[in-house]
Amino acid sequence: MSDYIDSQGFRANVGIVLMRDGGELFLGGRRDGRGWQFPQGGVLRDEQPEAALYRELHEEVGLVRSDVELVASTSRWLRYRLPRQYVRRRGGPVCIGQKQRWFLLRMLGDDSRFNFEATAEPEFDQGRWVDYWAPVREVIYFKRAVYVRALQELGEQAFAEGPPPRPEWLTDAMLRAPQPRTPRRRRPQGGGPLAAGSDAAISDAAIKDAPVATGAPEGSDQ
Repeated sequence: MSDYIDSQGFRANVGIVLMRDGGELFLGGRRDGRGWQFPQGGVLRDEQPEAALYRELHEEVGLVRSDVELVASTSRWLRYRLPRQYVRRRGGPVCIGQKQRWFLLRMLGDDSRFNFEATAEPEFDQGRWVDYWAPVREVIYFKRAVYVRALQELGEQAFAEGPPPRPEWLTDAMLRAPQPRTPRRRRPQGGGPLAAGSDAAISDAAIKDAPVATGAPEGSDQ
């Protein structure tokens, strides 16, 4: 069964924030070497977001419902568009971006409960605990804005005084960081075909799992 893409082209997704006693958050190290991020995954057609949460929790880090306590969730879908170079227009419905429901879970057991090989195609091969806002700096640049939105809303529910104060490095300018410019393709002398290898290759996994967080959330979905 495939992930659900709505009529506007947004792929439904759940984001998982795991917190342990002391308020530190879990970051997974991607198996493909593309950095650190929260566990996340697509919602299947006719699947409820909370059901997707627990399915993805097990697939990504090997935990089950009894290992965690649900603390908070975002009240609506947070949407963001993919950059044009990541939009695949062949082989199925066009996905122009992602819409996510985020969940904050409290870890009840210890780290021995993690299993990064719960599926045949693991997402992570390691993990670590970090300060509350650190994931914003750790994650690839195009996910920073949505991480801030999710952590702010979840923290307002989880802590009586709201989320921890934002560090000085977390600035508006950081969240507005422009995309790196794509190198121009150069034609060899004589006007022949485009030079091979002039642009970096983009894998299918990167296209599927690497949204660009731009603009404000577009509200709840019908």
